[in-house]
Amino acid sequence: MNNSRKSVTSAVAALSLWALSSHVSAQDFPTQKVLPLELSTQAAMAAIKKCQDDGFKVSVAIVDQSGLLKVQLKADGAGPHTLDSSRRKAYTANSLRDSTHKYAVLVAQKPELQSLTRLNDNILLLGGGFPIKVGGEVVGGIGVGGAPGIEFDEVCASAALKVLKADDTFERK
Repeated sequence: MNNSRKSVTSAVAALSLWALSSHVSAQDFPTQKVLPLELSTQAAMAAIKKCQDDGFKVSVAIVDQSGLLKVQLKADGAGPHTLDSSRRKAYTANSLRDSTHKYAVLVAQKPELQSLTRLNDNILLLGGGFPIKVGGEVVGGIGVGGAPGIEFDEVCASAALKVLKADDTFERK
């Protein structure tokens, strides 16, 4: 009798757990947009091509919404430092959710914000980085480094944002 009671109790407990867990479904999990690898690569190539057409040898980095590197390309002849600067600009734009140039200007105007430059080793407050926003959600960041001036890096980054069909391409008007 004791064994049958244990079996019934176990069956009831298992059935109760199943009933409770059936209320948790896939729709209870949040959904998030992700940058597809192929599209990210096309976007990075568009930035490289724009800079090449303008006579500049750059590197381009695209990070996902976690700040992890998704794609990085270095144009033939681009300096080795451009790999680091492009990655850090992409990381910064994604993490701070805005243009790296905007934060560079802000820190220059308000010295009390200097600590922003030292948040971590990946932050680089230098123009050439933009967040990638799709459907109002930041899904990553792009950084371009190596052109002789941030305005040129930004034009190339904007070319990539167009390929990604980003909400804002940060084009100067």
